[in-house]
Amino acid sequence: MNLLPSIVVMGVAGCGKSSLGAALAQSLGRPLVEGDDHHPGANVTKMRAGTPLTDADRAGWLDALGRALQAHESAPLGAGGQAVLTCSALKAAYRERLRAAAPGLAFVHLRLSREQARERVAGRGGHYFNPALVDSQFDTLQPPEGEPRVLALDATLPLPALVLAVQQWLQAGLPARP
Repeated sequence: MNLLPSIVVMGVAGCGKSSLGAALAQSLGRPLVEGDDHHPGANVTKMRAGTPLTDADRAGWLDALGRALQAHESAPLGAGGQAVLTCSALKAAYRERLRAAAPGLAFVHLRLSREQARERVAGRGGHYFNPALVDSQFDTLQPPEGEPRVLALDATLPLPALVLAVQQWLQAGLPARP
């Protein structure tokens, strides 16, 4: 499967990006790039305070993620290879920025309702993301369905079912699915 593209697990806060990303990276034998780890300190401070990030705030972060994808894609097979990236990728322009860095990039969009996201974010501990920001994520979200190489999945499915759905999608050659 290493000849397939890097994959971005995307969606609003609380959708399960980190859980699915880690499970996919393990099952596919790929490195994981955790998008949250690449936010500059100023972004983390804003999110902790409940202040939504702007396009300008996200620009450097997206560039750093693009560089991380490029570094993995230029590695020889068996030495890293294509990665699994977790990133909200809320706007089409953000996804295009990532695609420019890693042509052929595939996206797995984890969908859930505002209420489900609020519940999940409020229930997780040890994360800097302020639950008050959930609504701003939904307000910013431009769903990627209809874009190339996008698989949309119900984020409330059990993790093994999500992993299996992505594996089957990759094996089928990334066909468009709702």
